[in-house]
Amino acid sequence: MAKPDGNVVLRRLPLVAGGLGGVLFFANRVLSVEVTNSQARSDVLGVILSALLILTGLLWQQVQPRSPESVKLIGEEGFELAPDLPERSKTELAWASLMLLTNTVTRSLVVWYDGRVLLRRGILGPEREVKPGAIVQRAIAQQKPVYLVALKLYPGRIEFDYLPENTQGVICQPLGSRGVLILGANAPRSYTKQDERWIEGIAEKIAENLSHYLESD
Repeated sequence: MAKPDGNVVLRRLPLVAGGLGGVLFFANRVLSVEVTNSQARSDVLGVILSALLILTGLLWQQVQPRSPESVKLIGEEGFELAPDLPERSKTELAWASLMLLTNTVTRSLVVWYDGRVLLRRGILGPEREVKPGAIVQRAIAQQKPVYLVALKLYPGRIEFDYLPENTQGVICQPLGSRGVLILGANAPRSYTKQDERWIEGIAEKIAENLSHYLESD
């Protein structure tokens, strides 16, 4: 269900007030039998004020765009870790996933590394296994994150069947050359540049921990 925009009334108020004022001034002029000089000056001033209100309202529509509409992701909330991970890696992944879920718009995330899923947390998708598609493979190959700002617009969205089916936005953040951190949001175009930098830093920390664990295994 879409979240209502709480600022819509505020943004439309100048438009409504300006339009209503203009109509009332026009009606007053038409119904007046005789127009005095003072009334004429008042009408001119009123029309100018109404025009300014309408202009302000139009500017507000552009300067204050609507916030992205969020939805309730379909699925059950859960927290799954690969059981054979050492405690240090479990602690690292638990901490990192909690930070991402509580400090960004992420509502579902998956850590895929060396061909298997190490973590699923948040709202879980219907599929447990991850089969990296073209988008995930590109992120790993190019060592650059891929941000799908509105998932429903991309034909390749079918590869993300391990995320909730109504996921709105996705970031595929490489974990070195061996894995990827996949994050799903409940609103399109909702990750900020600050969020992206935060996610990149968290991913580097996860990759360092996992690389050390696998090398020492």
